Amino acid sequence: PVSPHESLSNRELEVLRLVAAGKTIKEVADELSLSEKTIATYRLRLANKMGLSTNVELARYALQHKLVD
Repeated sequence: PVSPHESLSNRELEVLRLVAAGKTIKEVADELSLSEKTIATYRLRLANKMGLSTNVELARYALQHKLVD
């Protein structure tokens, strides 16, 4: 079976890693030179694809799957 994060785009994966590292939507937006609205959309899309809702669930998933250091 394919892990949920394997269906994410590179950008969604990048957003997942940054959110899981504890960054706010604003910090992620600044780091990637995108708008907060765009980052919020990516976060919503990746959370939906993965069946997770909170940043805590996203962070836990990222840690379990070694997506963040």
